[in-house]
Amino acid sequence: MAALTTSGIRNRTRARTEWMLVGVAVAALLAAPFFLYPVFLMKMLCFALFACAFNLLLGFTGLLSFGHAAFFGGAAYFTAHAVKEWGWTPEAGILLGVAGAALLGLVMGFFAIRRQGIYFSMITLALAQMFYFFCLQAPFTKGEDGIQGVPRGHLFGFIDLGLSLNMYYFVLGCFLLGAFAIWRIVNSPFGMILKSIRENENRATSLGYSVARYKLAAFVMSAALAGLAGAMKALVFQFATLTDVTWQMSGEVILMTLLGGIGTMLGPIIGAGLVVALQNYLATSEFPVTIITGAIFMICVLLFRRGIVGEIQARLARGGSGEEV
Repeated sequence: MAALTTSGIRNRTRARTEWMLVGVAVAALLAAPFFLYPVFLMKMLCFALFACAFNLLLGFTGLLSFGHAAFFGGAAYFTAHAVKEWGWTPEAGILLGVAGAALLGLVMGFFAIRRQGIYFSMITLALAQMFYFFCLQAPFTKGEDGIQGVPRGHLFGFIDLGLSLNMYYFVLGCFLLGAFAIWRIVNSPFGMILKSIRENENRATSLGYSVARYKLAAFVMSAALAGLAGAMKALVFQFATLTDVTWQMSGEVILMTLLGGIGTMLGPIIGAGLVVALQNYLATSEFPVTIITGAIFMICVLLFRRGIVGEIQARLARGGSGEEV
């Protein structure tokens, strides 16, 4: 009884500490644009949300997608076209991007979830490449030139997103909303079923769960949140190009998630921040960025197989169990 009480106190203390860290992180993000370049921070937030959306599928459902760039870049194209050509407001353009990414996720997921393992991954890659060639040929994407000069517009008709500070806090709000949605999904009964599918799909099926439906729902949710990240990126940089839908972009988000830690809430954010910071720092140097990121990935695989955050959590858990003993 005393051991249970001690364990409960420890869990409450840990939860309180985690929420305090979240509060500190949010406060730091609110103050960050006064000390760092806002565009760099916005890029980091967009890719952090993209990595978190991908982690919802890989880390908590166990499905490795090689085609998430289709949702990220597709939403960027939808939003950019709607805002520039149709004169939509930024919030309406972003909603269109999210809806378009969710629809793409529904179509791609419908075919992909029929297979498992590497076959699932290859189907997502093939469908994403089909979408890439569609974007290359479609008139509304402007081909290799992309959609350029996208206006940021006025949020709700009166907040000028042309000002970097206003745009940053809008992106931060969308990021926090997306991160909270992922946290809520993961910690809901639906999220528990996703984890059970990841651990033992056959057992989940034997318990009466429609595994295919849960997989498809997770795929669509992940695609929609990736679309939110892509739509924001289109407004931040004011363009959408083929770079956003290439297979290299899918590989980049996989790298971010693996570096930070699969199946953790904070891992993809740390991984995305690390990769974006390296790209920004080495952009003006003559040394290839891919070599640096590849070397860091190899080091993490060899020394931190669970990723940076995953390894830290594992060591803390071992320390906590040692204290209980």
